[in-house]
Amino acid sequence: MSQAAQICRAGTSLLLTLFISIIAMTAAVSAHEIRPAYLQIDQVGHNRFSVLWRTPILSGMRLPVLLKFSDGIKPVTEPLERELSDSVIERSIVESSGGLPGERITFVGLQATITDVMVRVKLEDGSVTTTLVRPSQPWVDIQARQTTLEVVKVFIVSGIEHILFGFDHLLFVAALMLIVRRWGMLLKTVTAFTVAHSITLTCATMGWVNLPSGPVEIMIAFSIVLVGAEIIRMERGGTSLAIEWPWIVAFFFGLLHGFGFAGALADFGLPQGDIPLALFSFNVGVELGQLMFIGAILLVVHSIRQIFQIPRKAIVASAYVIGTIAAFWCAERLHSTFV
Repeated sequence: MSQAAQICRAGTSLLLTLFISIIAMTAAVSAHEIRPAYLQIDQVGHNRFSVLWRTPILSGMRLPVLLKFSDGIKPVTEPLERELSDSVIERSIVESSGGLPGERITFVGLQATITDVMVRVKLEDGSVTTTLVRPSQPWVDIQARQTTLEVVKVFIVSGIEHILFGFDHLLFVAALMLIVRRWGMLLKTVTAFTVAHSITLTCATMGWVNLPSGPVEIMIAFSIVLVGAEIIRMERGGTSLAIEWPWIVAFFFGLLHGFGFAGALADFGLPQGDIPLALFSFNVGVELGQLMFIGAILLVVHSIRQIFQIPRKAIVASAYVIGTIAAFWCAERLHSTFV
């Protein structure tokens, strides 16, 4: 067996630790636990704006962050609150005699959290700005239009965060790494996955193809169950399409994962006039995050391998853990979609 293959196989110890940690979290959370808060402001008339403020519910508690508008923004209606299973939504109407550009919105309490806020503002002329607000600077100054560099920065960061906090996507990639034993095939498989989800991400974002998010999320979880089963088949000496040509399976399921990425991008909103740039930047961010994950796994695995040899049973154990987590997600998503 080549050294590259041994490095890939040695990753099972690290992956197993990762999977066990995820199991501890899945009892109370879904595959997208770390979700940003979301503020959407749409101009609905002369100097009048509708406000949608969505705060996630984390571990049964609402994110303790409040909106504070600058003095130039006045409330017209009291907020109407609606609680969902994973978030709380407030809707209200505000007005600003001088318009929104130049006004500031502060997120009180955000600095005490690890959650970001995605802010989307749509003005009467159709222009859209999207800003990612972080706890280190818990406010946003509304702009009439974003610069190209600002659009690129916001959506690259959003793409990186989405993939790194999207445990289902990471688990699928990790499962593929347990099947692939050669560097060349690993590169081919990751490339196929990248091309596939880029295709459906683009098609869904542009409105050319639309699928309901519930069934898509169920199938994403089911794809992980299937790959986990293929790992066990491989360790028992069996063969299949996924074992012999993993890049084909990665491409097919990558199409599904692309629809999942599109759902996240739809929540962020795309700036009018910069849709291709924002879409490209988000996709670049997803790929950078994916490469960071793969690189970190292989780097640490190589270090571990210098210390001890990983037992073969660790691969089978990891496969069962993968299947268990993914099966839990399947059941959870089936219930939330159809019950």
